[in-house]
Amino acid sequence: MVKVVYEVVPHDGGWAYRLGGVYSEAFPSHADALEAARIVAAEQQVGGDSAEISWQDENGKWHEEYAEGGDRPETEVVDGLWQDRATGAPHGA
Repeated sequence: MVKVVYEVVPHDGGWAYRLGGVYSEAFPSHADALEAARIVAAEQQVGGDSAEISWQDENGKWHEEYAEGGDRPETEVVDGLWQDRATGAPHGA
């Protein structure tokens, strides 16, 4: 099973969530970005209809594939404010 990890990080004068090298829009507060990341992660868990999809990778290349509606990834939100990115340990640990 695929695991999708959204990380909440400082970005563009505010806060954003990041998946791989792709950032969301900037939010004015850490709490807003964290809430948005949690919403997006929860929406990833909702099954739907099978469909042809297109998506853009981190290099800007577009891909097309068939996605099974019930094939949902595992998701996680990592709070960059409270976690050391190098070790994965909470700050101060």
